[in-house]
Amino acid sequence: MKLIEIIFESFSTLSLNKMRTGLAALGIIIGIGSVIALISIGQGSQLSIQNQIQSLGANLLTITPGGARTGNVREAPGSNTTLTLADATAISTTPKITTILSVSPEFSRRFQLIAGANNSNTTVQGVVPEYETIHKLSLSNGNFITTRDVDSMSKVAVVGPTTATNLFGDGVDPVGQSLRIGKQTFKVIGVTTAKGGSGFNNPDDQVYVPLSTMQKQLAGVNYLSSIAVEAKSSEVMVQAQDELGYFLLDRHHQTNPASADFTIMSQQEILSTVSQVTGTFTTLLGGIAAISLLVGGIGIMNIMLVTVTERTREIGLRKALGAKKKTIITQFLVESVILTFFGGIIGMIFGISISYGLSLFMGFPVSISIGAIALAMGVSGVIGIVFGLYPARRAANLQPIEALRWE
Repeated sequence: MKLIEIIFESFSTLSLNKMRTGLAALGIIIGIGSVIALISIGQGSQLSIQNQIQSLGANLLTITPGGARTGNVREAPGSNTTLTLADATAISTTPKITTILSVSPEFSRRFQLIAGANNSNTTVQGVVPEYETIHKLSLSNGNFITTRDVDSMSKVAVVGPTTATNLFGDGVDPVGQSLRIGKQTFKVIGVTTAKGGSGFNNPDDQVYVPLSTMQKQLAGVNYLSSIAVEAKSSEVMVQAQDELGYFLLDRHHQTNPASADFTIMSQQEILSTVSQVTGTFTTLLGGIAAISLLVGGIGIMNIMLVTVTERTREIGLRKALGAKKKTIITQFLVESVILTFFGGIIGMIFGISISYGLSLFMGFPVSISIGAIALAMGVSGVIGIVFGLYPARRAANLQPIEALRWE
């Protein structure tokens, strides 16, 4: 019996009980769809996070305080208060560092903001004019913080678009209006252009005020939470990191880099760390979804075993008429592969549709993985063969006389 005839006969057999065939393929459809959708969601989230980090600035180096020490115990990173405005000024003026373009001293803290009857708990950034250039901010309306604002400790603020909507309402221009940060009243002078983002450090849900005003009037501190430095190019990032590190060690009278009271992170290091974390998360999601493929394969095997039982007399008749064992095995294997193949096609369409739908709903880019589709389809084919082999061998091993006597 030729293979093409077996394929046509398999289609005819499967179409006799459409409900059973559909239910058998459903497990594969859900499994394939889940694998593709979850891997695409994971990769889309990873791409979204990477875009957000890259939007914070090009060739960016971020200096943060190290962990303070209590006795021999080092506390969490950032708990130290060793970075000062004098450090930032020294970095920008020293001839020892030749690989940087600009320096932005910063201090951030969360405050309760109030405007009219609306309020929001938001991150407030104390900044200098260089912040706008280093972090690639742009304004949709108004102006950014100026040197004059910093020198005079002006009570002016630039708000992100999300903050503007939360405090002043959708479609309302906040420029010229007032808001309260803590117990101080500030005048809004600008609104930043949306970058896109979510979560605790959403760049669109922040407020920018002069660094001097932040330190002296809002937070009451004389140290910085970070210093952002823009290198001249990506090729000198490592050199800039080394120059900054040795310069600050010398300023802080330290000789051992391992015990430094500061940390310098490059944008590439942050991206690498994020990629590792999100990659592990995506793999975990794919592994969880793959379990449903296994369940779908077991479902197909169960359906095929039931089919063998129902078609025992037919199998006996065919063997009595001279059908070879190989032909019977091929017949049932082809039926199993057809179920998984077409279930895989429908599952692929289902998974891609879910990916696009969730990306529109959650606001992150679509990242359909061709590798995930190929892997899922390949696994579905293997499942069809593996889980169809036992029912096929069982059918082929039936004795013709016993099979013909089956009731």
